[in-house]
Amino acid sequence: MTGPAVEHVELRPGAYADSVALLQVSKDVAAVDGVVAAQVAMATELNLEVIAGMGFDVPEASPNDMVVALRVETSEHIAPALAAVDAALAASRRQPSGSGEVTAPPRTTGSALSRGDAGLALISVPGQSATVEAMDALEAGRDVMIFSDNVPVAEEIALKQAATDRDLLVMGPDCGTAVVNGIGLGFANTVRPGPVGIVAASGTGCQQLLALLDHAGVGITAALGVGGRDLGADVRALSTKQAMRRLDADAATELIVVVSKPPADEVAAELREFASTLSTPVQFALLGADQPDLTAATEQVLTSLGRDIPSWPVWGEAAQPASGLLRGLFAGGTLCDEAMILAEGALGKVWSNIPLDEDHRLGSSLDADGTVMIDFGSDEMTRGRPHPMIDPTIRLDHLAKVSRNASVGVVLLDVVLGHGADADPAATMAPAIREALATAQADGRELRVVVACVGTSGDPQGLERQAQALAEAGAEVHLSNARAAQRAVTLIGSAS
Repeated sequence: MTGPAVEHVELRPGAYADSVALLQVSKDVAAVDGVVAAQVAMATELNLEVIAGMGFDVPEASPNDMVVALRVETSEHIAPALAAVDAALAASRRQPSGSGEVTAPPRTTGSALSRGDAGLALISVPGQSATVEAMDALEAGRDVMIFSDNVPVAEEIALKQAATDRDLLVMGPDCGTAVVNGIGLGFANTVRPGPVGIVAASGTGCQQLLALLDHAGVGITAALGVGGRDLGADVRALSTKQAMRRLDADAATELIVVVSKPPADEVAAELREFASTLSTPVQFALLGADQPDLTAATEQVLTSLGRDIPSWPVWGEAAQPASGLLRGLFAGGTLCDEAMILAEGALGKVWSNIPLDEDHRLGSSLDADGTVMIDFGSDEMTRGRPHPMIDPTIRLDHLAKVSRNASVGVVLLDVVLGHGADADPAATMAPAIREALATAQADGRELRVVVACVGTSGDPQGLERQAQALAEAGAEVHLSNARAAQRAVTLIGSAS
């Protein structure tokens, strides 16, 4: 490119495609010759912020408008870029050809379930519409997995109480991970069958257990997600207890593991008492101060099963300490929680959008003078746009900002593999890490990057290939998030 880039922004009122389809459209158009940057998205508040952050001038728009923002090398590239947008949108709407026989589609979840013998309904609609669909499925006698987030807690309680009354299970809301009958739902890793049954009030916490157990050669009977609020004081583990009953009734389950973000103390105590009534042993992996981290909890599981504890793999090495502050940029909320708990003991209070205490809640700038860790997968960050495990745009943009901050010495990241996640996260993460390190070096500073890469060798992305690519970009990569967090803290502490 020899001259200044040319920008083209247009609104398409009434046009609609879901966020995942538009993410692919943006990627396809960005790869077209002469296109420097492309973002095609519905004009939600958050998407407009992202597009503005990319340097585009965004006209006034409503969430019902589609925004096409292009930056091209010359004005001659605008027409082919727009043609690429239209082609990609058309491809996203194209349906596979069938036999020619036309059947009227079902108009409700209940009517859809009446046409087959599916035992579970997966609800993935905007949060404000999820309760109606989930209740319809429960009334049809089916278990429900609610992938949607932003469901009011009162509605969650009503759904879970209705499910318990019918001896059914509600997984979620905001349940991103489950493995049922060997099939992964949402974000799930490829793992072998085995003796462990997992109940997870934490998606990425569940994935961390799956990854570590798989590395140790141990499989699972099932992983039942229950939603991140289930062990809170309001919901009081309604679905966790129901999931534990299911696993207790399964003869193949030799050990039940309950994993969660920091729970309400009284709910944790109540749950431990409930576990004593089951015939299957139960081990808890509940994050919190003075509690084992997820890697230590996994090692306890292995010991309980009489299995050896393996060495947890590391790729690359950040050889030298770096002075400055620690910044954690996470896609997984539980992985962020775990890192905050581990860092707080050594570095003091941690600022976050999901803080361990409300006095250290980040403002809209997502910056503070001290240790900062951000969960880019939290509800307020994903409203109207894909989860960062699918779309890394916001997180990578923040990584670039952090690399320009002279006070930052170490960056801690997570990369979560598996079905449902980015097909090749290293393809975007590795160049971003390389650029961040180069930015700091050009400014005369040393920056270290430590990554937790959570996945298995059977995952579609390939654990070894992803971890090696990140290491070659200059990061130190760990399979264990706890080990990655401890390493990041050590790098900061050693330089102090």
